[in-house]
Amino acid sequence: MLLIDVARVSEEVARTSARLGKIRLLAELLGRVERAEAEIAISYLSGELPQRQVGVGYRSLRDLPEPRQVATMTLGRVDDLLERIKAQTGPGSQAARRALVTELFGGATRQEQSFLVRLLTGELRQGALDGVMIEAIARASGAPSAEVRRALTLRGWLPAVGSAALTGGVEALRAFQVEVGRPVAPMLAQSAPTVTAALEKIGGEAALEWKLDGIRVQAHRSGEVVAVFTRTLDDITAQVPELVEAVRELPYDDLILDGEVIALRPDGRPEPFQVTAARVASRTDVARLREATPLSVFFFDALRLRGKDLLDLPDAERHAALSDAVPESLLTPRLVTADPAEGEAFFAEVVRRGHEGVVVKSPQTPYAAGRRGAGWIKVKPRHTLDLVVLAVEWGSGRRQGKLSNIHLGARDPETGGFVMLGKTFKGLTDELLAWQTERFLQLADGPTDGWTVHVRPVQVVEIAFDGVQRSTRYPGGMALRFARVLRYRDDKTAAEADTVDTVRSLLL
Repeated sequence: MLLIDVARVSEEVARTSARLGKIRLLAELLGRVERAEAEIAISYLSGELPQRQVGVGYRSLRDLPEPRQVATMTLGRVDDLLERIKAQTGPGSQAARRALVTELFGGATRQEQSFLVRLLTGELRQGALDGVMIEAIARASGAPSAEVRRALTLRGWLPAVGSAALTGGVEALRAFQVEVGRPVAPMLAQSAPTVTAALEKIGGEAALEWKLDGIRVQAHRSGEVVAVFTRTLDDITAQVPELVEAVRELPYDDLILDGEVIALRPDGRPEPFQVTAARVASRTDVARLREATPLSVFFFDALRLRGKDLLDLPDAERHAALSDAVPESLLTPRLVTADPAEGEAFFAEVVRRGHEGVVVKSPQTPYAAGRRGAGWIKVKPRHTLDLVVLAVEWGSGRRQGKLSNIHLGARDPETGGFVMLGKTFKGLTDELLAWQTERFLQLADGPTDGWTVHVRPVQVVEIAFDGVQRSTRYPGGMALRFARVLRYRDDKTAAEADTVDTVRSLLL
């Protein structure tokens, strides 16, 4: 299949607001794709690369060669060039990568070049999110969407699941199993304002676990081989030797565990999130960093133990299996109760110790990989949301010459776009002002009135606020009260931002 076919459909999907219309366009294309290129097509239409990262950023894409007039570039050719670009390492790699980028873009038409730029920079947001793409794959393959979702739970990567559905139908989808060494998309939590409200949603006894402000990890072990993955499924095994050693000391050698790594102070209180994030992100001189900033690991779920898959078991049974395999010192502290007063007291103690809050879990809930399952509800001492910056306004007074007031948007899963919820310049330090000025000028996109700079919607920011109120000022009919910046989240993509439905559930 030619790249131009995918680029054209991508643009049509972006122009189509109706969910069913997007599904129809995607399904029609997927029905025509060659088997060998199905995974590539689904990946590109989802705004992803099969290679995940290839080392090509904005600077590499500033001076592109003249586009071709006739489209001849195939998906297979694009994928091959991207593989070669990613493989460049060592002396001379920068020049070799630049030459391959020129070869890639020199073989593309203007429309294809535009598509590739957005794909490589992570800005291809035409509304083909997982829910839409799952339905498109189901329609094109004839497999029930429930089978596609189930396979995605086990495989964790939609392009591979979609390719299997298109080439082998339901039988191929049912062949997917939990596999040690292949990360599963993590289960996520919904939100509630209080423990009492969370317990009411659960409807009875529930488990309350500490919510640590660390890095989500998934640990895999097969024999003596241990692999560790982040919530975005990136391999960080070499960066967390403490975790690798802890998993090797466990009594079982065939397992997948879900947990968190965090840097703690000598008194047991957590270091700021940035300290943990910097430690985990560093790939150089890990031994020295470990000495200066040791990591602690806490597990809260088991997806596989002793060769048995546990995802479909209720939370209570999974945790019993986890407790059997992991010493108490490596378990996330947990309380099981139906008493709101007891739950609120537990929450208060967690917050007093410096942690984020709690996650309230239904004992009956299975592991809903890659989704915000109704059986997990997070509660924090203050409302927080992960939102996307849509635009920024130039500051005045002491903030003259700095981009200051940010426009905040929640993700709309129906359209793939964002709904504006308000603006804020609260919580911005001088350091953050300098950083965001440089960052958002790089992301500037579209016309400006000299005051407001519209930006590509890719940067996630964590916002604290006092509540959500109805408002006719913004398109979503609601606005955040007293919103303030806590931090920018480079560990999350815009596709992981909170949805407008989550915000609506917090309306006063």
